[in-house]
Amino acid sequence: MPSPYRAIFGRPGTKSFSAAGLLGRMPLSMMGIGIVTMVSQLTGRYGLAGALSATLALSAAVIGPQISRLVDRHGQRRVLRPATLVSLAAVAGLLLSAQQRWADWTLFGFAACVGCVPSVGSMIRARWAELYRGSPRDLHTAYSWESIVDETCFIFGPILSIGLSTAWFPEAGPLLAALFLAAGVFWLTAQRGTEPVPHPREQHSRGSALRSPGLQVLVATFVATGAIFGAIDVVTVAFAEEVGHKSAASLVLAVYALGSCAAGAVFGLLHLKGHPSRRFVVGVCAMAVSMVPLQLVGSLPLLAGALFVAGLSIAPTMVTTMALIEEHVPRAKLTEGMTWTSTGLAVGVALGSSAAGWAVDAGGAARAYLVPGAAGVLAALVAFAGYRRLRPRATASGPGAPVAGSAAPAAVRLDDEPVG
Repeated sequence: MPSPYRAIFGRPGTKSFSAAGLLGRMPLSMMGIGIVTMVSQLTGRYGLAGALSATLALSAAVIGPQISRLVDRHGQRRVLRPATLVSLAAVAGLLLSAQQRWADWTLFGFAACVGCVPSVGSMIRARWAELYRGSPRDLHTAYSWESIVDETCFIFGPILSIGLSTAWFPEAGPLLAALFLAAGVFWLTAQRGTEPVPHPREQHSRGSALRSPGLQVLVATFVATGAIFGAIDVVTVAFAEEVGHKSAASLVLAVYALGSCAAGAVFGLLHLKGHPSRRFVVGVCAMAVSMVPLQLVGSLPLLAGALFVAGLSIAPTMVTTMALIEEHVPRAKLTEGMTWTSTGLAVGVALGSSAAGWAVDAGGAARAYLVPGAAGVLAALVAFAGYRRLRPRATASGPGAPVAGSAAPAAVRLDDEPVG
């Protein structure tokens, strides 16, 4: 492991909570695609499969920030465990209703309750932020490491979920995702030494972290970005089935994540000049441009190559986003702020997967790659339109301005030596 990454694990407990975060985040890449695979296996209806995946994502988008707000106030252990139990019970109901061919409305009801799953990635990043708040370079490396972990989940998660559901039994993918969630969350919450201490009640101002204009731009951009991810998942599974190799979809999606993982590993070793807002806009535009080759591919190997290139812009953009969140969100609302970006992604995944499912049913998989292409253009337009809100200000004011003790002053002072 290169020395910057080795250095961040010098603190006690860092290896354990990062490993727990890996397990707890596996459902992020397994549950949605597992539901798509399971329902398409059982019913052959991609429209229904995409709609159920969208329901799960929208539910997580609504519930996730509320869970994180409670975490900021009461701590991770007290909130995450009961929320996870609710989600696990809903997964059990979803699998049973799918296996027994119950009415569609029962599937949607259980899928909505599965959305009670906590944002484990935000919980892990909050622990890194607590440990390395006074060391911007270490924090940049830690965020890059967590992006590598995210992409590791997306490399192996779809392979496990799709592979087990197609080779073993249709419900196997979502079932394994639930087991990962239980193991990761309960292991993480057992580690009290690195858990961020809840902030005093007087530091929790009324209103949401989303009142920050900068965070609003990030979330809106991530809605369109999430539509890219959701659409690519659904269309790639359908494309692989059309060419007669449905199980290979997991490998193709793993290559997509591998490109992001490689870029994130390199990005964590760099210390770039300039404000993160510029890199954010460039990264989003690169995502949009990378969608163009998907319209031209005609085979799985070519698709895998195009997705690898497309993945190169993902992790650096995500790492840059974390730096911008620290600048625009008060410390007492940091976990909530991080979760709002995940919420934006979840809403986008919901819209993208649903639109892609209907596009596949209507015109086939090849044409359905227009859906992530359109989402990429929209993401670039939103990022350009909100660029001025992401720029540092000489004086912070307004409802979204950082309070005393937040990370924003450090991020502004580090304009010549940014953390993200």
